[in-house]
Parts: sequence; C-alpha cells; structure tokens
Amino acid sequence: MGIVNVTPDSFSDGGAHASTQAALKHCEQLLAQGADILDIGGESTRPGSPAVLLDYELARVVPVVREAVKLNVPISVDTYKPEVMRAVLDLGADIVNDIWALRQPGAREAVAAHPSCGICLMHMHRDPQTMQTVPMAGDVVPEVLAFLAEQLQLLQAQGVDFSRIALDPGVGFGKTVTQNFALLARQRELLAGGLPLLLGWSRKSSIGAVTGIEVAGERIVPSVAAAVLAVDRGAAVVRVHDVRDTVAALAVWRAMKGQETQIQQKQTEQP
Repeated sequence: MGIVNVTPDSFSDGGAHASTQAALKHCEQLLAQGADILDIGGESTRPGSPAVLLDYELARVVPVVREAVKLNVPISVDTYKPEVMRAVLDLGADIVNDIWALRQPGAREAVAAHPSCGICLMHMHRDPQTMQTVPMAGDVVPEVLAFLAEQLQLLQAQGVDFSRIALDPGVGFGKTVTQNFALLARQRELLAGGLPLLLGWSRKSSIGAVTGIEVAGERIVPSVAAAVLAVDRGAAVVRVHDVRDTVAALAVWRAMKGQETQIQQKQTEQP
C-alpha cells in the first residue's frame, strides 16, 4: 500500500503532494514502483497534529480520488469522518482506512451502506493530539486485541461481513517505543482471529528512536526492514512511503521463502 498524503503537514512528506496534480503524479509513480493499493489521506495524524475541518479535507481528497479511481487499482482513503467516507465511496473508492476504527458518530453506518467496500480498523490510544503525551501502559498486545474484537462486534451488528475487514494494531498511535516493537515481536498473536493485518511502520519515530536517524525521510532502510519483518510475521498489507525499495526487499524475502518451501518438501518426501 503506497501512501499518498494530500496534506501540508504530514510528519514525513507534508506538502510534497498537496496539490491534486502533484498527488496524482505521485499515485502514478507509486504504481510504477510496484504498489498494489493507493492510500490517499487529507489529514495528518502525526502526534500533536490538529484536526482538519471537514470542508478542507473534502477539498483536498475528493479531486484526487475522483481521478485516482480511473487508475484501475484499489483506492483506499485514510479518513475518520463519515462525510468523507460517503463522498469517496460514492466516487468509487474501495477501502476506508480509519485510525478511529469507525468510532466517530455515523462512521459505521457510512461503511455499512456500501456493501462491498473494504474496511481497515486501527487501534489508537486516546487521539492524535494527546496519544503520545500520555501513551499506553503495561502489556499492549492483549489490550489491542480486546479493543479490535470489540470494534469487530459492533461492526458485525451493522451487518458487515468479516471478509471485508482488515486490522491494524496502530504502530505509533499512543504506544511507547518498547510497546511498538512488542507488537512486531508478537505480531502472530494478532492473527488469532483470522483477519488480515495491515501494518504501518514506514518512517515512524520508533524507528528513529532505535536507529538514531532523526529525519523521517532518511529512515528508508530501517523502514523497509520493518516492513519485511512484518510480512514475515504474517502481515497481508504494509503501508509504506518507499514502495520501490519495499517491493525489492520483499522480492528477496519471497525468493528465500520459495527455497525454504522446496527444502521442506524434499525433507518430507524422504523416507
């Protein structure tokens, strides 16, 4: 999943693709680099970021989605506002990627009204303005699992089939560095419910904390490493800024896994 931030203030690439023309050019570039899904967002959710007014978000996102749906690839929209959800789904967007896990009033109803759209539910502690000032405490994995299970039940009550849903444990959204890496180390526990996982490690501050790389845009290599580790632990989708490098790294991983499978098969066939 390639990230398309149509924002002036995202933590890594704010302003780089803020115009409709620049955003669409970036979409095409990400697809040429091997992206399977495009994730378009009109509001930064970095720690401490202010909320964006509805009209501003619509003005940023709708023109891009209107053209991006013509690219014949799945289009995801990163939003928590039900009005934006309805607008982009009506334009043909395929996925709603919601950091609030549809907890805003009217959000569940908005996706339930579109029986074929995909949905990504993410765990977030508190809100973007306060999530890192008072992060979570204790063992993060069971709390994330319990939260996501509750949101799944609420969505099921709206008649939404589980086949439409992916889960995101919310790396960096109200967790400490240690907790974020615990989510990676124990990621397979998050697969217990059988739903696909979406992971977003790209250029996150936790990567900066363990590598000493302060500038987000310079965290490409460790971000790619985190993406490969996430896929190796069962992630179905990785949300990344650096598509070309991630695709190349995953090609190496797949080649290794292919040989590993062949070796295991030969060992099984031996008398």
